Amino acid sequence: MKIGWIGTGIMGFSMCKHLMDAGNKAIVFNRTQSKAQGLVELGAELAKTPAQVASSCDVLFTMVGYPSDVEQVYFGKDGIFEGLEEAKEKGEDAHTARILVDMTTTKPSLAVRIYEKAKELGCESLDAPVSGGDSGARNATLSIMVGGDASTLEKVKPLFDAMGKSVLLEGPAGAGQHTKMANQIQIAGTMVGMCEALAYSKAAGLDLKKMVATIAKGAAGCHSLDNLAPRVIRGDYEPGFIVEHFIKDMKIALEESRRMGLELKGLGLVESMYEELRDKGYGKAGTQALVKVIGDEF
Repeated sequence: MKIGWIGTGIMGFSMCKHLMDAGNKAIVFNRTQSKAQGLVELGAELAKTPAQVASSCDVLFTMVGYPSDVEQVYFGKDGIFEGLEEAKEKGEDAHTARILVDMTTTKPSLAVRIYEKAKELGCESLDAPVSGGDSGARNATLSIMVGGDASTLEKVKPLFDAMGKSVLLEGPAGAGQHTKMANQIQIAGTMVGMCEALAYSKAAGLDLKKMVATIAKGAAGCHSLDNLAPRVIRGDYEPGFIVEHFIKDMKIALEESRRMGLELKGLGLVESMYEELRDKGYGKAGTQALVKVIGDEF
């Protein structure tokens, strides 16, 4: 099978590589071409536009940054739908993408728009955001939350299995994105708890490694303690998931919650703390840098 991949950043690179390692050919696009060079060296074809990717593959995956990026990649000039429409007009369908899979965390309403437009063009679409960060992408242990039709998921499942350890259909188009919002709401709480636990323990003179090893085995256990607390302890604030993208996700969740008549006060507080962190110059740092707004000792 020939896959298309748009967005070869921190996570997209590894995810695409897993599909290539599984024996699939690939055509890739990234706005910064150098970030796709490693995949090209492994045998991927480099496209000049998203439209070229769409007209040159069987299944197309996108993993970009913001809802505006998703909008541009799909609906913009030289975008995916433009490529599909041009190929359809020319009767070129041998390698025109039949299934579109957006793995970006974006707005549920945008996922529905993509689904409807794909259907209009005779294609299928899934929204399939992921959780697991850079380590999950590297180790192919991502949790993949899918919105769309069960029949489409059945076709794509072998490809998802090459990237993740959990693949679940959450409901119709947009349901994958709603599930990812629930994921991010939960993570927001554990992130602030992890950082405050570290700040408290350091002020109390505890051995931080021992403290984390102890509480991670009990009711406090979570991904943040297992994977991000050790990074904070050793002063590693490199991104597995960058602060700016987490703020984007929390804003989407807050917008969706308000639309549904909910007030998520805890999420609002954590989002404001991350905005403070960004304003301190840590917008490109990993989310574990939140500790920088809690205690000066880190």
